[in-house]
Amino acid sequence: MPENLETLQAILTYHVVAGKVMAADAMGLESAETVQGQEITITTQDGSVMINDATVIQADIEASNGVIHVIDGVLLPE
Repeated sequence: MPENLETLQAILTYHVVAGKVMAADAMGLESAETVQGQEITITTQDGSVMINDATVIQADIEASNGVIHVIDGVLLPE
């Protein structure tokens, strides 16, 4: 619905970090700024990479416009 467009854009851009960040690089970070403008928290737990409260379940899927990391949840901006 048109009245939800701004909310949808915020959610989608909160899932995007500019540049090409591979999983090995992400493991060395504590946070990253999203295209939406807010920070996401990056942690490791039992050998898994966590993005906020979501776990990366498949990493380093290279695409023509960057790299994709599949997570097991939806990230919601504050």
